[in-house]
Amino acid sequence: MATQTLLSESVLGWSIFTFILLVILAFCWFYIRKYQSRQESEAVSTITAICALAIALITTALLPVDIFLVSFMKNPNGTYKVWAESNETRGQIEDTVLYGYYTLYSIILFCVFLWIPFVYFYYEEKDDQTKCSQVGNALKYTVGFVIVCVVLLLIGAFVPLDPPPSTNSTQWEKVQYLFEELGSSHGLPALSFSISSLTLIGMLAVITYTAYGMSVLPLNLIKGTRSVAYELLENTDEIEDVEQQIEKLKAKCKDGRPLSSRDRRSLQTLEGKLQVLQRRGRHLEIAERNCCTKVGSALRPFKIMLGVFFIIVALVFIVSLFISNLDKAMHSAGISSGFIIFGTNLTNPLNELLLVLQPVFPLDYILITVITVYFVLTSMAGIRNMGIWFFWIRLYKIRPKKTRPQALLFLCMILLLIVLHTSYVIYSLAPQYVMYGSQKYLAESHTPQQGETTGNFTTRVCDADAPQDQCVVTRSYLFLHKFWFFSTIYYFGNWVFIGVFLVGLVVSCCRGKKSVIEGEVEADDSDMSDDEYVH
Repeated sequence: MATQTLLSESVLGWSIFTFILLVILAFCWFYIRKYQSRQESEAVSTITAICALAIALITTALLPVDIFLVSFMKNPNGTYKVWAESNETRGQIEDTVLYGYYTLYSIILFCVFLWIPFVYFYYEEKDDQTKCSQVGNALKYTVGFVIVCVVLLLIGAFVPLDPPPSTNSTQWEKVQYLFEELGSSHGLPALSFSISSLTLIGMLAVITYTAYGMSVLPLNLIKGTRSVAYELLENTDEIEDVEQQIEKLKAKCKDGRPLSSRDRRSLQTLEGKLQVLQRRGRHLEIAERNCCTKVGSALRPFKIMLGVFFIIVALVFIVSLFISNLDKAMHSAGISSGFIIFGTNLTNPLNELLLVLQPVFPLDYILITVITVYFVLTSMAGIRNMGIWFFWIRLYKIRPKKTRPQALLFLCMILLLIVLHTSYVIYSLAPQYVMYGSQKYLAESHTPQQGETTGNFTTRVCDADAPQDQCVVTRSYLFLHKFWFFSTIYYFGNWVFIGVFLVGLVVSCCRGKKSVIEGEVEADDSDMSDDEYVH
């Protein structure tokens, strides 16, 4: 009977995971196909982008399964279920999740340090005459990434895990125990250090793109776009004005006199501007006839409601993140422990919601998936509005149907790193949920205390004071906190994230409505690029 119960609950968890996996693959295919250029599309780069993004999303989707399994090991009264009473059985179940993380994180390392760089440099060397030289040059540049990966793995394997002593001995002994527990299993530190390093880069991408996207996406939905008819009229007036300026310049040389160098530069600039305006006019005419524009106008109330919903979600995230960071600042062992806390001491709205939904599986799974997709959408909104930058140099623009293969690979690399950091963001938003799920334990009761009383025992929510054999910590939490110094950096990164979101919110509020053909026409586009919209 116990075996059948174990099997049915495990099958339920993994069945939902399989369904989410299929949804993720469909989402990734649609997402990449939406943005890739039809003229420059490459099968290998498209497959690489779809697979890389899917792997990152699947890794995050494994988190609710991890939490579900540790939560369903226990009954609501704090006792272990019959099938979970054995330490060996509990270990086997958690090892299954751990091996899943091993596999997915190893694939992520392969994508980041070998597969994506190789495909990127392969298409950068596309002008070479032979395929062999293309492959050779791509491999030559990819070796550098492989060396970085090997260095990170070696550092992770040999870096000392003993953190500095802390004044809060009770709290720190618990943390130290978890570090030692995870460190004793299967040589995990090397992989954990490499993933934490990538997550650190992902944190920078989250601060740069996601924080801004969380403000710009809902406000764009609320404000809407400018009127197509008004934009056409405005564009026509501007074309006439530019044509008049060109005629004035050309009139200077009607008597045979050559134009000055200054006038030639001005004429060249005006002719380029006229070409952009003419292309813009063609796109506006297409947009005016397009049924999607008319449907979009009809759905305007729905967009406003969706924008309001998104801004509420963003504010809930920011409030939850602020409360979580404040809780760490007030109740953790400090900077030397990575600001690690067990449980929550301040009421966190998102944490409480997830704890309420967790027993009714898969509601929490759906919520975590929605949070992940929301992070991807807001990140993409930030990337699309800002473009891909290397410090002050703009590398690529991300536009529907016009994104080059190299830009797509950059896009997926950034999104992959962002989704990696999402696991820590979810922990920051709901630390109690990520650590223990809805687990409870029985504590000996000598005096009346808050909680459910069973005989001489009181049922309590799992926290740092629980006996080590009474509460099972998720593998995801242990993976995230293997190295205390990364946790410290993540903690301060959360404060920066909150600040960038507030600045982005102010900037987005001050900006006007965007054009209905936003991003479709740029000065550096060729006339041939219009074919993608005309046909």
